Amino acid sequence: MQQNYRLTIAYDGTRFFGWERQPGRDTIQGKLETALSRILGEPIEISGSGRTDAGVHARGQVASFHCESPMPPAEILANLRRYLPEDIGIYSCREASARFHARLNAREKTYVYRIWNSEAPCVFERRFVTVMPEPLDVEAMNRAGTLLVGRHDFSAFCGNPKMKKSTVRELYALTVTRQGEKIVLRFTGNGFLYNMVRILTGTLVEVGRQQRSPESVTELFGAKRAQAGFLAPAQGLCLEEVVY
Repeated sequence: MQQNYRLTIAYDGTRFFGWERQPGRDTIQGKLETALSRILGEPIEISGSGRTDAGVHARGQVASFHCESPMPPAEILANLRRYLPEDIGIYSCREASARFHARLNAREKTYVYRIWNSEAPCVFERRFVTVMPEPLDVEAMNRAGTLLVGRHDFSAFCGNPKMKKSTVRELYALTVTRQGEKIVLRFTGNGFLYNMVRILTGTLVEVGRQQRSPESVTELFGAKRAQAGFLAPAQGLCLEEVVY
């Protein structure tokens, strides 16, 4: 009888070519499937809650997989921690209901983008922030963020020019705060388009640079990609939490 398992995963995405398996390249999914197949003695395919890009990190990625092996979750967890590289960590492994699917059942995701906004060197956090030392108006960025909350057509914030499915998504919350030398942008929504958080971040940074007004962001709903801001670098982005 097949078992269904749920993993909660953290990773430093710096050296990986994203989540999705790619022949001949190191990816998070590839590393996990190789380790699980070895541990369980059968081919394993996992489904993640979402596909993070190359260089993007996660604190709370969730994945699910089916297998025939009756190995207890605690034993799977111990073996994964033994075989995986130190930049991929498994927080938990537990049995899930037969119909649970990490991507299809996700109701809410939270991403955080961290900007190092200081002239001081960023030595110890440099892999997990994007350095932007210039002055940024955090209050204006946060005001623009509140105007983006809600159910809208986020086509201007989609990095896939061939997207044929709906580009309507709902943002439940978007906040921009200063925390010491960092500016932290937190995005919570029911789902995100390809590159959506990074393009939203680039747009809000342009607001912070006074290159566009906070109110102008509402003109971007249903607009073309070229009208929105730049694509913020990957290393500042982290998938924080997935809610089911």
